Order: sequence, then structure tokens, then C-alpha cells
Amino acid sequence: MLREGEIRIPSGCAIAGVISKEGLPMTGEKIVESMKPMHDRSNGLGGGFAAYGIYPEYRDFYAFHMFFDCRDTRKACEAYLKEYFEVVHGEVIPTRTIPEITDKPIIWRYFISPLPSVLSNLQLDEKEFVARTVMKINTDMNGAYVFSSGKNMGTFKAVGFPEDVGRFYRLDEYEGYAWTAHGRYPTNTPGWWGGAHPFTLLDYSVVHNGEISSYDANRRYIEMFGYKCNLKTDTEVITYILDYLIRRQGLTLEEAANVIAAPFWSTVEGKDEGYDKKKLKYLRTVFPSLLITGPFSVILGFDGGIMALNDRLKLRSMVVGEKDDKVFIASEEAAIRVMEPDAENVYAPSGGEPVIVKVKEGKY
Repeated sequence: MLREGEIRIPSGCAIAGVISKEGLPMTGEKIVESMKPMHDRSNGLGGGFAAYGIYPEYRDFYAFHMFFDCRDTRKACEAYLKEYFEVVHGEVIPTRTIPEITDKPIIWRYFISPLPSVLSNLQLDEKEFVARTVMKINTDMNGAYVFSSGKNMGTFKAVGFPEDVGRFYRLDEYEGYAWTAHGRYPTNTPGWWGGAHPFTLLDYSVVHNGEISSYDANRRYIEMFGYKCNLKTDTEVITYILDYLIRRQGLTLEEAANVIAAPFWSTVEGKDEGYDKKKLKYLRTVFPSLLITGPFSVILGFDGGIMALNDRLKLRSMVVGEKDDKVFIASEEAAIRVMEPDAENVYAPSGGEPVIVKVKEGKY
């Protein structure tokens, strides 16, 4: 019989991230390697990565990464895109054939820009139109799924262990200033290619370790604003909540963190005069349905930075370290040591306290 301490209890999924504050390019090799010591946090039902700064030659175009179930679906979706967008380039996403990754769909990417005439007729800004297009394809076009839609960034995910997914997508051949990674251990939802993390919308990407007990309340609220949560996992709603709060409501990253991981009322009252208690109370009062309850640690990637955040009770592990211009985040220190053996200032952030790292202005 195994005794306490002799069996590893991984506490769910694995997450990791790295960013260069100087905007220096890094291949995907180290972030892929960082997932190996956290192998037992996954069960082979999903792995994925998000990378920022990987498409400088197409930096002004939205990069749609897409799964298709067959050639006819791809052709129909491509015709739909050409009706509303300038499609400057489309191609198969390069992959390696490896025995660990099976049953792969058709995987393509398109670099596109909304037609000005379409935006003028609909009186929408381009980000809102692109977000609506993603929702429409993922909801109404059977067999087609947009799994990445930002500028100068891309998500790569599949059913498999993350270290295998990284090899499958040849991530050692890409260079970006920021990377995030996820190894999935699903508990309530199926393992399928679209359900792997990261989840994205525009340039926002989310990797998540935990379980959202408030999912139904969060989903019902966010779907009132045009979002469609139909991808069979609770993590999807986090991405849409952050897009709604930051892009559509104009909140800062800190303010958005204080909505989804809102401090307890007793904590607010106990804050010293250095805190804006009025703002904290306002955010808790205006967005109560967007409080995310349950254990979680997340890394949000966005254009020019990343944000890491625990739930307010810190029920999931997360560690941060630094070295030179780089900041590392992971579920375990072992993953950071793989990326940088000499990492310094390693610490575990407090619950509900966001860690926000941005690339210096003009460096990417």
C-alpha cells in the first residue's frame, strides 16, 4: 500500500509561460521542454501553446488558425472568409508525423484583414467584426473551428501530451517574444482537439489549471453580450470574460483581475489607505456575475505581455521566477528550472494578486 508522501497528487493541469521584457525572440524549444517535468499533471487528452511575435511578415493581418473535418468544409469556410476579408495568404500549418498524435483534422492558417466596405456597412470596428466572425464560424459552421485569431501570434494545440504537441507543430522552428503552454487533465469535459488549451479570442489567449464552479452563472451572463460558449470546457468562458472586460469595457488588467478574482468584502475593508476601496467595491458591485469561483491559476497572453493570476484562496499552485530580461511562470518550480536553471527571485504569488509583465515599449 502506498502511504502519504509516496504518491504524487498533481492537482490538475500544467501551465507555463515565459516572456522577454526586451522583446527578444525565443524559439519554442524551451517552453516545450518545460512541460516534461510536469508530465503527470496531464493525461494525454490535450496540450497546447500560444506564441507572440511569430508572424512579423504578416503583423498587420489576423492569423486564423483553423481545424476542418474535411476538404469540402475547408473550401466552404474559405469562400465565406473571402466574402468579408482580404485573404492575403493561406496554407497548411506545417506539422511532423509522429505516432503520439493521431486522428488529426485538416489544420490550416489564413492571414486576413476585414474589407473596409464591410466594416463601413456594419458600422463596426475591425476587432469586434473579427470576434463576431470567430463566433459565427465556431457556432454555425459544422466541422470548422477557429482556434486562434490574433495578430502576430498563434495558438497550436491538439489531443496529446504537451511535449508531443510541441514536436508535432515544429515549435522549435518558430521565434516569439512570449510563450505560454498547457498540459490538460480534463475532469468534466471530453478530450478533443478544440477543447485543448490555450483558448483564444483576438490576441487574448488563456491557459488554465483548475475547475470553475461558477461556470453556468458566468456563461449565462457573458452570452448576453454575443459570446457563444460551445467548445465543451469551462476554460473557454475565462477568455470571453477577459475580452469583455478589457476590450469592450475598457478595464485595465488589474481591474479585470479584481473582477474575476475579486477580494472578499472583509478583505476590501481591511485594505489600508493605499488602496482605492471605492474602486474595488464598484467592480464587485457592477460585475458580480463575472466573479470566477473555484480553484484556478491562469496565464493570460496578450499583445505585448502576459498576466498570471491565482484564485483569491490560492487553491492551485503557481510559481514565478526571473533571470535577466526574462520572467518565467509555471505550476512548478521544476518547469522554470528547465527553462532557466539559474532563475532568481523565485516566489509564489498571493491569491488574487495579478503578476503582469509587459514588453518595453517599442521592443517588439
